[in-house]
Amino acid sequence: MGRKFRRTAVHNKSSHHRESPQRNVEMSLSTLPLSYCTNVHAGRSVEEVQQGLADYTAIVREKIGHPLAAGLWLAAPVVEELLSQQQSLVGFAERLANLGLTCHTLNAFPFGDFHSERVKENVYIPDWSQPQRLEYTEQCADVLARLMPEGTEGSISTVPLGFKPFDHADDFLDGCVSQLLELARHLDELHDHTGKLIRLAIEPEPFCLIETTDEAISFFDRVRDTADAKHVSEIAQRHLGLCYDVCHQAVEFEDVAESIRALHKAKVRINKVHITCALQLDHPAENPEAREALARYVEPRYLHQTFARDAAGQIHKVVDLTEQLAGEPSAEFIDAEQWRIHFHVPVDAEQLGPLNTTRPELKHALAAVANMEYAPHLEVETYTWEVLPGKHSADLVDGLTRELTATQKLLADLRGQSST
Repeated sequence: MGRKFRRTAVHNKSSHHRESPQRNVEMSLSTLPLSYCTNVHAGRSVEEVQQGLADYTAIVREKIGHPLAAGLWLAAPVVEELLSQQQSLVGFAERLANLGLTCHTLNAFPFGDFHSERVKENVYIPDWSQPQRLEYTEQCADVLARLMPEGTEGSISTVPLGFKPFDHADDFLDGCVSQLLELARHLDELHDHTGKLIRLAIEPEPFCLIETTDEAISFFDRVRDTADAKHVSEIAQRHLGLCYDVCHQAVEFEDVAESIRALHKAKVRINKVHITCALQLDHPAENPEAREALARYVEPRYLHQTFARDAAGQIHKVVDLTEQLAGEPSAEFIDAEQWRIHFHVPVDAEQLGPLNTTRPELKHALAAVANMEYAPHLEVETYTWEVLPGKHSADLVDGLTRELTATQKLLADLRGQSST
């Protein structure tokens, strides 16, 4: 399993329940530096990850004029390279600090090459029933414990168990629960050994085993029942929770504010929020120009699950956006009032040509998060810059800067509302 850190601090169990230093007494929006997820950059080796941080992240930090955290995506080969020698991890941490960057959250959803020619459904492999997923996540936690600033909590986002269209054994969910509880034990031991509290953040996504709010609540009920039976309820509650990706729940046509309130009421902890927006097409039958524009978003690398809602509130969905769907929709889609597409688009944009985005949903979601009793990590995650139509890598620094500046303003406005 994951490499165990030697005991470096004597940690009092009671500190599990102390107030987090990141807590804002007036509201729960995190006061840690805003993150953006580095899965937007290719990172097949430690050297390539470091190059991306130097060429993009550090420059963006200078341009926005605010502290910035790197929400690191470290693929399995990168994590293994970092843990192969203690000096590798020490050197990486020093490099991060020299660039003026901090890190308190990792994206451990993509296991392998997230920038290969075709990612699509491969991003869900290995799933949470497989030992490789557990080992990789444990190793990510070991790395994060070394990178986190003192006095902060850490989070790691991960795949929502597996992909629904794949075949799964009858005991698949039980296997996932067992491995997640094993991870919780590892995170608890890591907390004891290092003083660093790290929480897992399972990220619901369309067409996955956990995609809706109801499915998330049901699964965590299952986790709690098993944890109770195994007498590990406390560590399960402490270390296992959700990553709330606003794009994903908006694509499902969920009321995102009500979704967040329902999760909070069900005691499903949101450990991380992905600040994201989806594409939206209104009145497709009357809007051929928008459907033509949407066809240009069809691309071979990532999966773009597409949902339509009709006047009666019925939801219709397909697993991936295609040119045929955009050009010659089925009756259910052409007669729908609105489509939403899992294509992460810049979070500062409310419109992209004749297409809209779900930015209004993002505002509702962050307002709901601000009313919770604790502060999830906040991270902008637009990983699709390379595949946006008409975009080029030269636009990346400016694009990330616009996103982060707009998000900082949105958060500042919410904080201002809370103080009046």
